[in-house]
Amino acid sequence: MWGMAQPGFNGVIKLDVRDSVPDWTPYEPPRAPDGAPNVLIVLFDDTGLAAWEPFGGRIAMPTLQRLADNGLRYTQWHTTALCSPTRSVFLTGRNHHQNGMACITEGSIGFPGGNGHIPDECGTMAEVLRRNGWNTFWVGKNHSVPVEEANPGASRTNWPLMKGWDRFYGFVGGETNQWYPSLAEDNHFIDQPYSPQDGYHVSKDLADRAIQMLRDSRACAPGKPWLMWFCPGANHAPHHVATEWADKYRGVFDDGYESYRDWALRRMTELGVLPPGTALTGLNPMPEGTFDPNDTVRSWDSLSEDEKRLFARMAEVYAGFSEYTDHQIGRIVEFLEQTDQLDNTLILYCADNGASAEGGPNGSVNENKFFNGWPDDMAENLAHLADLGSPDTYNHYPTGWTAAFSTPFKMFKRYSYAGGTADPLVIFWPKGIEARGELRHQYHHATDIVPTILDCCGVTFPDTLNGVAQVPLPGVSMRYSFASADAPTTKRRQYYAMLGTRGIWADGWKAVTVHGPTSGLGHFDDDRWELYHVDDDRAEAVDVAGQHPEKLAELRELWLSEAEKYQVLPLDDRLPPEILSDARPQPIPATDTYVYYPGAAEVPEAIAANIRGRSYRLLANVEITDPDAAGVIFAHGSRFGGHALFLRDRKVHYVYNFLGIPPEQQFVSGPLEPGRYVLGVEFTKESVGEHKETLGHTKLWVDDAVVAQGPMRTQIAYFSLCGDGLCVGRDSSDPVSAAYPQPSEFHGGTISQVEVFVGQDQYLDLEREASAALARD
Repeated sequence: MWGMAQPGFNGVIKLDVRDSVPDWTPYEPPRAPDGAPNVLIVLFDDTGLAAWEPFGGRIAMPTLQRLADNGLRYTQWHTTALCSPTRSVFLTGRNHHQNGMACITEGSIGFPGGNGHIPDECGTMAEVLRRNGWNTFWVGKNHSVPVEEANPGASRTNWPLMKGWDRFYGFVGGETNQWYPSLAEDNHFIDQPYSPQDGYHVSKDLADRAIQMLRDSRACAPGKPWLMWFCPGANHAPHHVATEWADKYRGVFDDGYESYRDWALRRMTELGVLPPGTALTGLNPMPEGTFDPNDTVRSWDSLSEDEKRLFARMAEVYAGFSEYTDHQIGRIVEFLEQTDQLDNTLILYCADNGASAEGGPNGSVNENKFFNGWPDDMAENLAHLADLGSPDTYNHYPTGWTAAFSTPFKMFKRYSYAGGTADPLVIFWPKGIEARGELRHQYHHATDIVPTILDCCGVTFPDTLNGVAQVPLPGVSMRYSFASADAPTTKRRQYYAMLGTRGIWADGWKAVTVHGPTSGLGHFDDDRWELYHVDDDRAEAVDVAGQHPEKLAELRELWLSEAEKYQVLPLDDRLPPEILSDARPQPIPATDTYVYYPGAAEVPEAIAANIRGRSYRLLANVEITDPDAAGVIFAHGSRFGGHALFLRDRKVHYVYNFLGIPPEQQFVSGPLEPGRYVLGVEFTKESVGEHKETLGHTKLWVDDAVVAQGPMRTQIAYFSLCGDGLCVGRDSSDPVSAAYPQPSEFHGGTISQVEVFVGQDQYLDLEREASAALARD
C-alpha cells in the first residue's frame, strides 16, 4: 500500500494505477431510502386558529382548503407563542430554550436559554436529511440568525447554509416590508429584483424562487427527494397587498369582531374543529394590572362610525394578504402536480403563533410604533384609510381582530394561553395517508414536527452530528394519528414560557399564570396560577384551581422541573423598547466614532452607530462638482422612521422622520456652490418626553457655520426590525423622506466618508470637529 487511504476505502493502492483497484464506496453521495417523500413545510406567521376558512374562519385559503380536503386538519396543535422560538423548534426539534431562543433573536439575553444562538448539540433536521440524501431549500423568513451576525461583515456560522441547507432565499429578521424587502440569497445580501411599480411583492418573489429551486432539482436530480421550508412574510405586519385582493373582502368584517367571534365559534363547532358546548372567553379576560394595557380590546359598539370603517378595512387587508400568499403557495403545489411529485410530497401547512396584538387597541398604520412604545393616533390612522396595504403604510389591525382570530381562546400571540399557542396545522401526503378531509384532535406541539417528518422519511436523528453529541429530541412522532382519529395522544407533557408568561400541559390538564407578557410587572413569585381541564374545556374558559388544588400543585412543580431541565430561567417580561435596546455582543468593540463609506452594503440596525435616545453628530465630507448635484449623502431607516442627509435644489437637507408621523422634521441650508464641504448635523439631548421619546435641539452645519437649527424629537428604539439599514451615497429601497425620489443615488460630486459620533451625551464643539475634518481631508 502506498500513502494514506480514506477510512473505509477497500480498494488496492499500488505504485501504478494499472495495478491498483479503485473503490468508490466512501465517496458515493448519500441516497435516501427507496420511495422516500419530498417534504414541503409552509409556515405562516401570526395566525390564530379562527382566521382561515378550513378551520372555521372567513379568510378563503383555496390552496390550504384543497390540502385539507385531501389530508388531515389538526385542531389541538400548539406552538411556543412567538416566531423565532417556534421556528427554532422546526429547525432542530428541540424546545425553544434548548435552542437558546427564549425570545425573538432581537430580544436575546446573555443566558443559556435565551442567547439567540442555536447550540451545536441541537443539530438541525436539514443537516440530518441532507446527510441522508435529500436536497434542502429554505425560502422566506429566517428569524434564526443572531442579530450580531445578520450583516454583511459577520460570520456566516449560523446562516442557513451552515445549518444544513443547500440554498436560501429570503429575508433575515423578524419582518420585512412586503413591497421593499431586505433580501438575502445564500450567504449574501441582495437588492430586490424589481420594484412594486413593476408588480413586485415579496410573496410572489418567494414563490418564484421556490419553483426555480424545485425546477433545478427536478432537472438535475429527478429521483432525489427534497426538503423545502417555505416561510412567507404573511401574516406578519406590515399587512401589504394589492387593493384588488383586499377588495375581495369588502363588507365581510363590517359586523365587527364580537359578532365574528360568535359566528366563528358556531362555524368551528359545525366543522368539528371544536367540540359542542365549547365556551367563548371574554374580550378582555385578564384582570386589570396583570397585563400591558396596549393589549386591551375596545368594544365594537364603543367605536365611532369612522373607526368601524377603519377597523373593518384593516381586517379586509389582512385577509387579502393571507389569501394572496396562499395563492402563491398554490403555484408551488401546481408545479408539484405538473411534475408528478405531489402524491409523494409530505406537506405541512401551519402557522408559528397565534394572532398578533402589535397593532394595539386602535390598530396602526406604522407597526414600528409598538416597538418604540408610542401610542397610535386615530386621526393619523383614519387619514390612511384609503391606502392601507400600500407602500405608504406599515399597517396592523387592532386587538379586537386579534381576539376574533383567536376565537374561542383567551388572549393571543406572546401569551401562554391557547390564544397564543393554538395554531392551524394541515398535513397532506397522498401516498402516506389514506384518510381524506378528516380531523385529528390529539394534543401536539411544534416539538413533534421534526420527529414526525423523520419518521415519514425513514430516518432517525443521530446520536452524534458533526462530531458533537446531540441532545435527544423531546417530541414524539404524530404519524400514529394518520390512520386513527380515536387513538389517544402519545404526548404526555409540554411546558410553555414566553416573555414572562408561564404554562404547562400534562395529560389533559393545563396550568397557566395570570401574568401578561412584556408587561414589566416582574414579581413572578407573586403570580396567581389558573388550572384548566382542557380535555373538557378547550377554550380554557373555566378556572378549576379551587376544585383541584392538588392537581395545580402537581403541575406547578412539574413546570419548575421542566424549566430546570430545559434551561428556561430567568423569566423576562420587560417592555419591548427595553428588550430590543438591551446590550448584545458586537463584532467589534463599541466606540464613540463610526466611519462609513459610499459603495458599501447597508449596515443593519443592530450593528450601526447607536443614536437611540442620545446625543449624536454626523459629519460628511463632500465635494460638489456639478451645480445640480443631488441625492442622498446619508440615510438610515425608511418612511416609517429614520433620518437622512441629502442634497436637493442645491441645498443641504437634514430630515428626521419620527415614526413616520407628519410633518417630517426638516432643517435646510441656503444654496451651495460647487466646492468641498464638511456638512454636519448635531443633535443635543435635553430631556425625555411622555412616551420616553428623546427631546432636544438640532443644528445643521455647513463647514463652520450653523445654517439651520431648532427643536427635534428622536426615537428610543429601532427604526426597523429588518432591513432599511444605514447607507452612504444612497438610500435603501424605501426612502426616509418624501423630499427625494427613488432611485436616490448621490450624483454630481463625491462623498469621501460620513462619520457618526456618539458619546456620553456631553456637548462637543462641532465647529472644532468640522475644522479638523477639513484638515484631514
